[in-house]
Amino acid sequence: MTNRTQTAVNYKNNEKLAGTNNLSFTIIQSSIIWESVEENLIEFEKKILQSPANSEIIILPEMFSTGFSMRTKELAEDYNGKTVNWLKKMASENKKTIVGSIINKENGQFTNRLLWVNPEGNIKYYDKRHLFRMGNEHNFYAQGEKQLIVDHGKWRIMPLICYDLRFPVWSRNRNNYDLLIYIANWPEPRREVWKTLLKARAIENQAWVIGVNRIGSDGMNLNYSGDSMVVDFKGIEISNIPANEDYIYSSEISLSELREFRKKFPAYLDADNFDLHYD
Repeated sequence: MTNRTQTAVNYKNNEKLAGTNNLSFTIIQSSIIWESVEENLIEFEKKILQSPANSEIIILPEMFSTGFSMRTKELAEDYNGKTVNWLKKMASENKKTIVGSIINKENGQFTNRLLWVNPEGNIKYYDKRHLFRMGNEHNFYAQGEKQLIVDHGKWRIMPLICYDLRFPVWSRNRNNYDLLIYIANWPEPRREVWKTLLKARAIENQAWVIGVNRIGSDGMNLNYSGDSMVVDFKGIEISNIPANEDYIYSSEISLSELREFRKKFPAYLDADNFDLHYD
């Protein structure tokens, strides 16, 4: 597998978008060394250093330091652990926000926790709501109960994790976010589902969507094809990230384009009201 880097501003006729309404980001689609925190941190540090200076956010796959492991007792970390300290160091040194999930340990429970770490070292988190029972995740991890919406400049961003993608009620836009981010370890046999649902979430929520998935094989002999992508609010893929390759993709997306589309086609005004119940 090759390690390739692409910097692309490929929305709106490839003209460079400038100004505070735009979001610059980098996707790192990568293989993950099974349950080897030290080796993964070394490899991802090399890849982060290849991101452009103007990237504001770097997005890593789900459980980027271990792979999708159920060995919670052996691999879980708290906020004083190696991976969290590494994330804070990477964010500070590179002056970028870093996003990825880890096996988290807190108050005697384990969660698949997405960490949003900014350059000042501040951490926001989201615990995965929908646990993948076909992989026994629900037997090893506690279920998250709170959504996270991050204010980043003028952007409102909701980050979610892998299996959450299948459950549209959890991600329903109540005109309270502009960008959905999904980080994943989504196996290759269901790659068409991954690609289809990313587009569906973009269309139904009138939002930008970024999906970041791993490649390679894990310790359970599952294969991953990546298929990371950026989808606009009309459900059109604007990225060209090759499958099955270590690939670093950087681009920009436009908030003003999204707002203009919502103004012309305000479908969200006719959305059904509903309540979420946490049973």
